[in-house]
Amino acid sequence: MIRKKDGFKGEQMVVLAPAQKEMAEKDELCQSLFITDIGYYPKAEHHHRIRQQGIEQYVLIYCVEGDGWYIVEGQQHEVRKNQFFILPKGKPHEYGTNQRWTIYWVHFGGITAHVYAQGAATPQSINVAINSRIGERLNIFEEILTTLQQGKELEDMRYASSLLHHFLASMRYLGKFRRAKTETEADIVDQAIHYMRENIENHIMMEDVLQYIGYSQSHFTSTFKKKTGHSPIAYFNQLKIEHACKLLRTTDMKINMICYKVGIEDALYFSRLFTKIVGMPPSVYRESKQ
Repeated sequence: MIRKKDGFKGEQMVVLAPAQKEMAEKDELCQSLFITDIGYYPKAEHHHRIRQQGIEQYVLIYCVEGDGWYIVEGQQHEVRKNQFFILPKGKPHEYGTNQRWTIYWVHFGGITAHVYAQGAATPQSINVAINSRIGERLNIFEEILTTLQQGKELEDMRYASSLLHHFLASMRYLGKFRRAKTETEADIVDQAIHYMRENIENHIMMEDVLQYIGYSQSHFTSTFKKKTGHSPIAYFNQLKIEHACKLLRTTDMKINMICYKVGIEDALYFSRLFTKIVGMPPSVYRESKQ
């Protein structure tokens, strides 16, 4: 793999030990679906992996920003933002990004693993819509990752396995996942806020919001401010800081990692913005909530 020796800035990763993998394979619950490796790489530059022999697990890669590519069974595929793919187990493969991408990834196996992998050897799109629930899906992933970071006993792996069923099902059965939480028709402000929440980890421009809702900037901005009391950019920053507060309260994630989880690459800018909105630096906020 072509990457910096010390990894990607802001990355999170859990690799189970061989003994833990063996425990999962033999457990009556985990053997249905289990995790061997899981992680999150934000803004990963020139990430590149070649496995000439393949591995025993399926590999899911979910790109939420940037773009990349992969080769399996002699065919190359291009991967864009909001797409995922699942590499078949036992097959040689290669993947990476020419520039950079932000990806969630997991290696998984088990008796039912092939069901979730079915049909995903080619890129699958998960575009933002009013019922897309992208944020909810990523919250499930975060819970899996946090569970395995905090402990790797059998009960931890069983809970992670149960969550993985939900996470993979939300992708394998995308339409049903969205339909299960049908929302009433929203006005343009509600649609814009939904779009912001679904892109909380990304750096989006006003043009992206306008394209999504299909309105002119002058009409949208005045309508948005009238309803919320804030400009769209100020409101989006508030959403980002609210999400950062949640991560500071509920996880042990380092502050420089949380920056990436709210789509801000500059740690100093993040600290200034956090202090401006919350009234104290993120480190002080975390201490006050412990």
